[in-house]
Amino acid sequence: MTTPDKLVRVRFAPSPTGSLHIGNLRTALYNRLFANRHQGTFYIRIEDTDRTRFVPGGTEELLRVLGILGIAHDEGPFLVNGKIKERGKYGPYIQSARLAIYQKHAAELAERGAAYYCLCTSEELEASRQNAMSRGEPIIYDRRCRRLSDAERKKKISADVPRVIRLAVPESGQTSFNDTIRGTITFSNRELDDAILLKSDGYPTYHLASVIDDHLMETTHVIRGEEWISSTPKHILLYEAFGWTPPEFAHLPLLLNPDRSKLSKRQADAAVEDYLGRGYLPEALINFVALLGSNPSADREIYSLDELSRLFDLRKINSTGAAVNTEKLNWLNRHYLRLASPKEFLQLSLPYLNTAGLLVAGKKAGEWVGADGRRWRDTELQNMLKLEKERVSALSEVPEAVAYFFKPVKPEAKLLCWKKFSSKETRERLTALNNFLARQKVFSDAVLESATKDWIRAQGWGNGEVLWPMRVALTGREASPSPFEVAAVLDKDATIDRINHAIQLLSE
Repeated sequence: MTTPDKLVRVRFAPSPTGSLHIGNLRTALYNRLFANRHQGTFYIRIEDTDRTRFVPGGTEELLRVLGILGIAHDEGPFLVNGKIKERGKYGPYIQSARLAIYQKHAAELAERGAAYYCLCTSEELEASRQNAMSRGEPIIYDRRCRRLSDAERKKKISADVPRVIRLAVPESGQTSFNDTIRGTITFSNRELDDAILLKSDGYPTYHLASVIDDHLMETTHVIRGEEWISSTPKHILLYEAFGWTPPEFAHLPLLLNPDRSKLSKRQADAAVEDYLGRGYLPEALINFVALLGSNPSADREIYSLDELSRLFDLRKINSTGAAVNTEKLNWLNRHYLRLASPKEFLQLSLPYLNTAGLLVAGKKAGEWVGADGRRWRDTELQNMLKLEKERVSALSEVPEAVAYFFKPVKPEAKLLCWKKFSSKETRERLTALNNFLARQKVFSDAVLESATKDWIRAQGWGNGEVLWPMRVALTGREASPSPFEVAAVLDKDATIDRINHAIQLLSE
């Protein structure tokens, strides 16, 4: 990669055709990091010329999600009070507002002979495709309109036959370009299709619009997905036809499933909104996506956005596909969740607890009502969430993790019994435990633990035969935080009530 002689300008150019895919997020992030590293400009351009796939509101959703993730851009469309407004001197930044520009340039290419009008009907094109398939030949346009005489072409045009403009690819030779990640890539021109540049409805294809916009918007580096490699020789030919200098190219490796199959945009777990909805923090997603195909250091996994910007290097990106490993994302998210203060973790968890029907806001500020009718203060909820914070990988797991605090638990009688202890023996120990707990004046976890273990020892019992049924009685689970921590959060009365309920189950 050469050192830029002028200000670096890079772009993220999504199509508003649905949810932001994790692969597109990586493209946006890498362009932002590259601009940061070189003190350049990162702009967004909306490529909405494929009207068959256009999703109303798609642009607003893209901008909203990028905003949540903290990927800021310097120019382009911005979401201001729910409406799109542009900023920058190279606009419009939405391609559907630039049709006249594309039409003018396409006509210029046709006049120079670098492109030509194609007047084939859809039936003719389909017949040509079928013939090529039957002969086992590449399915590319047979260039019949390229070979029309001027008289034939004028006749068809005068008959008002729908027409497109196609690129006149050289019929011999090669087209090469340098890829910062992969080195020199060469294509035989015979393998290239005479791509459509301008459709019959006056809208450009990606090939024409992206080349014109990248030139007019002074893009210095095009950083995009590997799927565009096969289109790049056509783009190089377009730059040559216009007499323009092409930008530098870097094609990012494909994203793969753990089994090395291609990660499809249509997979539910490929949508960024899906990850956010499940409670993965923006910091974790940014950290995770940044490492898909590149890691600045062999002995680190955790990076802030500023660190990633300082260390980012296109030359260190792998050319082979990068597996999207959810376990790695879970690990990163747990790290960032642990960094949240008790107050922050409560605020992050509240929407999920509310959606699950476990908690609703009370009448007073800082007061909440649980599914069982109990009233909770902020501090109590913070103490409760602290117990399960280390056990969750995403915020969507919080309701299940803490449900036993808000709903009555109904453990199976056999689960209450420690090892080979009988129901009668377990019932006797829980009854004695409840009598002991009723006499305690201080119900903090540390004091409770010390006092209870001393009492168990004085009875000549082992900890397991008392603390195991206590844990199950309070949580309904085999694995949970310390029963003393749970008891302290539940409070004395609720703890005794739950143990009494367990005693009744053992009596049935």
